[in-house]
Amino acid sequence: MGMGTALNFDELKARGQKLRERLGTETQIQEEIVTSIFRRAEAIASRVTSQSETRSKDWSKVVDDLLTSRIVGFPLMLLFLASILWLTISGANYPSNALAALFSAVEDRLTLLLLHWEVPAWFHGLAVLGTFRCLAWVISVMLPPMAIFFPMFTLLEDLGYLPRVAFNLDSIFQRSGAHGKQALTMAMGFGCNAVGVMAARIIDSPRERLIAILTNNFIPCNGRFPLLISLAALFLRVGQMKYGTALASLSVAGMVLLGVCMTFIVSFILSRTLLKGVSSFFALELPPYRRPQVLQVLIRSVLDRILFVLWRAVKVAAPAGALVWVLANVNVNGMSIIDHLAGCLDPVGRLMGLDGFILLAFILGLPANEIVIPALLMSYLGTGALVEIESLTAMRELLLARGWNWLTALNVMVFSVLHFPCGTTLLTIRHETGGWKWAFLAVLLTTGTACLTCFVIAQSVRYLQMLL
Repeated sequence: MGMGTALNFDELKARGQKLRERLGTETQIQEEIVTSIFRRAEAIASRVTSQSETRSKDWSKVVDDLLTSRIVGFPLMLLFLASILWLTISGANYPSNALAALFSAVEDRLTLLLLHWEVPAWFHGLAVLGTFRCLAWVISVMLPPMAIFFPMFTLLEDLGYLPRVAFNLDSIFQRSGAHGKQALTMAMGFGCNAVGVMAARIIDSPRERLIAILTNNFIPCNGRFPLLISLAALFLRVGQMKYGTALASLSVAGMVLLGVCMTFIVSFILSRTLLKGVSSFFALELPPYRRPQVLQVLIRSVLDRILFVLWRAVKVAAPAGALVWVLANVNVNGMSIIDHLAGCLDPVGRLMGLDGFILLAFILGLPANEIVIPALLMSYLGTGALVEIESLTAMRELLLARGWNWLTALNVMVFSVLHFPCGTTLLTIRHETGGWKWAFLAVLLTTGTACLTCFVIAQSVRYLQMLL
């Protein structure tokens, strides 16, 4: 009896092996199942429905054929992104200057009020030159781009375009050893990387969910777009160079593309080293196009994204501005604390085409990426006060006086895209993975990638300059 049972089991096992060899891998089996379900549904639908011979052309299918085409699908994605960035850069300049002028007037009134009250000079510096100016910078620089970028991005989302983006990127993620749904979590990362990390819950495979979590920070979030847009506008001299706005838009789009490419590369490496495994199957049914509800989109963008992100930045910017002012104005052995810290980081920064103050600004910006530029400007100034925000020209002159050139601006943009996650994202990674191990790995992975990329760029450019 025992021998017969063993024999039957061996026969079943052999038959199962033959069936697996005939059908292929688990992924191929899933594909066959899903394909057969859709074919069966089409067969049933064709028997119970009829179509008029004079039926009008299905424009939705025509548009889908273009947006999901292997030839023009990706160029159209880049075109949409570059167009949104061009509108953001060209439209944000005037309201940003208007807000800067408003905050400058408010600062004058605050200064007069504090002088009237005869407050100590250190209190004026801490409250006005540190805290208020940092807040003013964050609001005047962040609010106009967000007010343009987020509604347009939400319109594309409401229209039904983002699932088409996921469809286009699915095959690349499959080749990278990741899950096709990571394209959706990546899209969420453009708003906030912490949200993108939480969105990885839609991925069932724990291995592929970890890949999505660890690589989401390569997608520039809203907190990094103001830095990217400002530097692109400053060093391509928008308004002073022919096609300057278009070039600035393309450079920012190039930074986004760099982050996407790095996502694929790091996902590929992780899936073949630390997180080995076979990619699971992803079936995506493209939803029909919808007419965007413009009013709802605007309300959702303002309440859910713009005001939420701005309030978070303001809460972080106020104490950060005060901290940077203290570090810049407290002297030890004749030098400010910021000068000491930046001096320790300077040798490493120079190797990457940066400097110690830039690296320190990114470290101080750990609570939120929005305060990197204010912290950097405040650190550069010997008085420890943030530069007046009356115009971007003053900012450009300050950076040039500190030895900046196009290579510095490029590497700052690259480092901003690739560097470690902000504090909120790190806490979210810890919560989603159940411990600090993966959060710490995310810091090492992203920061190591950023340092290596900037080092290669800086040394390559310097070597070419020596040859020429």
